[in-house]
Amino acid sequence: MKKTLLKGLVATAVLGALTACGSDNDDNHSYVSKACADAGEACTIFTVIHTNDNHGRFWHNKDGEYGMAARKTAIDTIRDEVERAGGDSILLSGGDINTGVPESDMQDAVPDFIGMGLLGYDAMAVGNHEFDNPLTVLDMQANIAKFPMLAANIYKKDSEGNPTEERYFEPYRVFEINGLQVAIIGFTTVDTPKVVSPDNVASLHFTDPKVELQNVMAEIEANEEVDMVFALTHMGHYANGQHGTEAPGDVKLARSLEGTKFDGKLQAIIGGHSQNPVCMEGDGYADFKPGDECKPDQQNGTYIMQAHEWGKYVGRADFEYINGELSLASYKLIPINLKEENENEELVFITEEIEQDQLVVDALQHYQDLGQELLDVDISSTDGKLEGDRNVVRAQQTNLGQLLTRAYADWVTANFEPTVDFGVMNSGGIRDSIAEGTISYRDVLTVQPFANDVAFVTMTGAEVQDYLANVAVKTGGGMPQLYPMEMNVTCDAVEINPDATSADIVQIASLGGREFKLDDNYTFSLINFSAKGGDDYPVVTAHANYIDTQRSDASVLREYFEKNPTIKVADYAPANGGHPKFFRGGAEVDSCAKPAN
Repeated sequence: MKKTLLKGLVATAVLGALTACGSDNDDNHSYVSKACADAGEACTIFTVIHTNDNHGRFWHNKDGEYGMAARKTAIDTIRDEVERAGGDSILLSGGDINTGVPESDMQDAVPDFIGMGLLGYDAMAVGNHEFDNPLTVLDMQANIAKFPMLAANIYKKDSEGNPTEERYFEPYRVFEINGLQVAIIGFTTVDTPKVVSPDNVASLHFTDPKVELQNVMAEIEANEEVDMVFALTHMGHYANGQHGTEAPGDVKLARSLEGTKFDGKLQAIIGGHSQNPVCMEGDGYADFKPGDECKPDQQNGTYIMQAHEWGKYVGRADFEYINGELSLASYKLIPINLKEENENEELVFITEEIEQDQLVVDALQHYQDLGQELLDVDISSTDGKLEGDRNVVRAQQTNLGQLLTRAYADWVTANFEPTVDFGVMNSGGIRDSIAEGTISYRDVLTVQPFANDVAFVTMTGAEVQDYLANVAVKTGGGMPQLYPMEMNVTCDAVEINPDATSADIVQIASLGGREFKLDDNYTFSLINFSAKGGDDYPVVTAHANYIDTQRSDASVLREYFEKNPTIKVADYAPANGGHPKFFRGGAEVDSCAKPAN
């Protein structure tokens, strides 16, 4: 007999005002609504606890914020409270466990997956950063995990590269939560092949989650008997569905069921990827601060939630199921030992400090210590100083500036489709020099400490000319390190003629060894800080051909040093050519920075 997918569930509006963290969750169970209390045994309560975008943060940061040990205490407190109220709970992750902290990255996120097991996660969505490593690493992580990785829209390819009907991961799993059967479907952003090394996903095919959602709901309808359906996604939340150049996210997913046979049958989406606290005010985001009330989004009857990033918050959604109807009685984002500066510029806890779970500390301490040791392992050496001193790198082209542009450009070329013609690096992002001698990952993090992503964009020659005319004349932290190119920069072109054009400011002969033509296309690498307009650079993130690889600059630089174990500074000397020449008053100068009077 064909089983029904749902039992008449209709998602309703959030009941009452949503409470702030810890404001009324006491032994009186005041988060339970009056309607539920009046319904008695006809009301079933359960709680979804969720996090997303862990990005290697198994350990607390240097200021004692977040970390899995304190997260465990917070989660156990919620579980205990829910159980005492007669409810049950489930713990979910919106994915991206990998990539972000060197102590985790150098250990293939093993400590993070071990920690998730200790915390008792029940399932996770597969994030795009799970593919930053070869599938062999991901398979190893799946074996460590004590919970399913869910992704309904990732299929295997056959030996000829054609998609098959075999999924790589479980598409969904049905969980019993306080007597209710809840199907949870996983989805991964279709942008994944664009933002990871193609080799890592060459054997996989990513389908449209909006199409796949209906396929999987039909599978559930045919094979399961469930009370409700949730989605666990790594697709991103974009207010009112305005996703820009990103792939469509959770809002579009919820709306995709409008007018279909499954309209109203997706109760909630627990998400990740955009790394924002989904706390709404009208159609836009509220100005959410730690400890504030948080109202999740609701689209087409579907609640949509996301808990920012890194385990900074634990999301808590208290649901009530009364006579076949589901409602959200309370929702909170609970800060995990976040801090702010007081009037004395001292860092203090924003909310009451959460004690770290000692069993988790003891289990993960070894990995944190090993990570610290790995930071000091020699990965390369240099026969001379790589110049990154502030007063030098912001005033002229340097060997370290060239090395950085080469490292990022070479990595993009090796891992993505386009060949990078040249690289751009803002000097303000170069924080120190590297002394002659051995080079460790700790040295890399000293030079590039901000965890910016490597990015790239392909533009027409005319667009590139306008871009370089803007950045080439910048001074201070914005002064660009540029390589390789043949270009003259007239620093005082606008002073001489306020109506000066881009062609008056920069005269480009070649880029990356290619003759410059206005109607040709050129690709350049940069960091996403600059791409977003940092140091007053032109914003290029909305460009149709912009790609944020979501790999940190430090990890890419580390890889470059590992592949080049002996650095000869003479090979990176600006005197060898390949850098722009700057002119002021007809005379060649080091940069457009004006000399001190």
